[in-house]
Amino acid sequence: MHCPYCRHTDSRVVDSRVAEDGGAIRRRRQCPVCEKRFTTVEQMQLTVVKRSGATEPFSREKVVNGVSKACKGRPVGVDALSRLGQKVEDALKASGSPEVPAHEVGLAILGPLRELDEVAYLRFASVYRQFESADDFETEIALLRAEKEPEGTEPPPLRPTQQT
Repeated sequence: MHCPYCRHTDSRVVDSRVAEDGGAIRRRRQCPVCEKRFTTVEQMQLTVVKRSGATEPFSREKVVNGVSKACKGRPVGVDALSRLGQKVEDALKASGSPEVPAHEVGLAILGPLRELDEVAYLRFASVYRQFESADDFETEIALLRAEKEPEGTEPPPLRPTQQT
């Protein structure tokens, strides 16, 4: 670590603390030559591995922008989208791997998006899973309905219509 004041190539760590969100370490350092102190922040950098093999840094903003397209016209606020982006990032970091395949980012989005808004979830899933027909939508809707119904419960029977 170079001293930002005198450019000396070494420094001594005086204090280390975990940042407020737990995703970074803040270190207080002192230069042995000029004796000035400075702070560094170390963060885990997630890298997304694309299908082509190219890599790029994970971007929460990119996740939020993609999901906001699926939420267009839906009653989903900016704060909810920000929380979703944070959930996705936290889930990917929890995997412990610094490199994450792009398809895992999509999978990490689907769960929180389903909880947030089912219509937006269907829109996103239709693109992500490459739905090709209405049958694909019907299958996904049936899965959503099955998850909503408590186990062992059947939908209420249809009432016969009264004829006069």
